Amino acid sequence: MNNQKLLFLVFSLALSFVSSVQAQEYFYQKPDKQQNNSGKEGHVIVYQDSRIDTIVARHIRYNMAHQEMDGYRIQIFFDAGNNSLSRAQRVADEFMMLYPTDTAYISFSEPHYKVRVGDFRTRIEAQGYQQKIMGDFPNAFVIKDKIHFPKMED
Repeated sequence: MNNQKLLFLVFSLALSFVSSVQAQEYFYQKPDKQQNNSGKEGHVIVYQDSRIDTIVARHIRYNMAHQEMDGYRIQIFFDAGNNSLSRAQRVADEFMMLYPTDTAYISFSEPHYKVRVGDFRTRIEAQGYQQKIMGDFPNAFVIKDKIHFPKMED
């Protein structure tokens, strides 16, 4: 009976050792050097699954192809019918003359033309901007939309 327990213990240990060695097969060492404030060079070792780099590369390619995100814009014009495109262009031009650093987007969703402005990540940002332009565009309202990635400041 003791021999069976000993044999079972040895077999269990061997099996756990083999499985842990096999699990290490998916990991690799990726050194990363970083300069700290004291001027001394540091060394960091990152252990990660090799498939993470593949996933990150796919994510980057997707974001390069789809440079939009969920956010908010302010709709300043909405119209359908004859000459609605020319009216939308006039409103967009007027907006760009009044606010040259901001962007106006004309879109068509049958049968309506819309003019929306700004690229805001949060509703609060959009509402603040809405208050700024309300004197010139009193019917402006905040709407959820796909926006371009905001420019990053250096």
